[in-house]
Amino acid sequence: MKEDKCSAMKKLQEISFVLDELRLFLDTHPFDKEALSCFENYRSEREKALSEYETAFGPIEPYRIKENTTWTWVEDPWPWEGAI
Repeated sequence: MKEDKCSAMKKLQEISFVLDELRLFLDTHPFDKEALSCFENYRSEREKALSEYETAFGPIEPYRIKENTTWTWVEDPWPWEGAI
């Protein structure tokens, strides 16, 4: 399971990196339709990867917690406790 979690996080980080690069390109080429289309595709892909990750391993940021009855953010081990 730990490998699955690492793999899912790596995929999310790779997609995020591509989005950051596209965003930088679009900062100087705001009307480039191909880049805009590519950005939108990767944004959808990132949202899907994020949703898959959070379904399997929980939220990656505290403000993405969907439960409002308990504060579950602190239930998982912290990185210094061996969590990745």
